[in-house]
Amino acid sequence: DRERAVVLGLPLGCRIRENAKILNPEKFVCGNNVWIGEGAILDAQGGLEIGDYSQIGLYVMVWSHSSHYQALGSQTGKGKGKIMYKKTSIGKNCFIAGHSVIAAGVTLGNKVVVLPGSFVDKDLPDNAVYGTNLEIKNLYSKIEALESEIEKLKNR
Repeated sequence: DRERAVVLGLPLGCRIRENAKILNPEKFVCGNNVWIGEGAILDAQGGLEIGDYSQIGLYVMVWSHSSHYQALGSQTGKGKGKIMYKKTSIGKNCFIAGHSVIAAGVTLGNKVVVLPGSFVDKDLPDNAVYGTNLEIKNLYSKIEALESEIEKLKNR
């Protein structure tokens, strides 16, 4: 792990597991003591920054570009004009659990925890705990509260 990090030019104390991949490493800014799990894909094409002591779990994908506009515009293989590039930032002391995806252009504050299997497509403040399932549970709670209010209004 540490030897692989040294070969890739990562800073002091970093470790990178097998089958992890860094796209455009020249645009990757990595803090000290970062751990990158097996099979992780770190896309730095639009710029990627990861702060000190952060951990990127197994098979996590962190993106800084998206080619969906290229596909939707029938431009696949015709050029890069429709590809969107956005800098993605992960703060210090973050934990991104395995099989999660961080979308292009997202900024995570310091000490953010992303729960397993999450898709993060919005910025998160310092000390946030985020999980796709948590977001769904919060939506269901809001729906239940609204339905209760509607029933009260009907019974007036």
